[in-house]
Amino acid sequence: MDRDVIEGKWKEIKGRLRESYGELTDDDIEAAKGDREQLEGMLQQRLGKSKDEARTEVDRLLSRV
Repeated sequence: MDRDVIEGKWKEIKGRLRESYGELTDDDIEAAKGDREQLEGMLQQRLGKSKDEARTEVDRLLSRV
């Protein structure tokens, strides 16, 4: 999913992130605003995921949007 699609569906994605990852703050989520790499990096840093795990999580999240 490219950046334009992520940005266009950002409100829905934010809701999914809040549901799935209660550990993330609103500031964390807003920092990634529409940027897949930022989102993956945030999951790695905040949740201790590997790069591949973070990529898989983002793919899973985006497939539900």
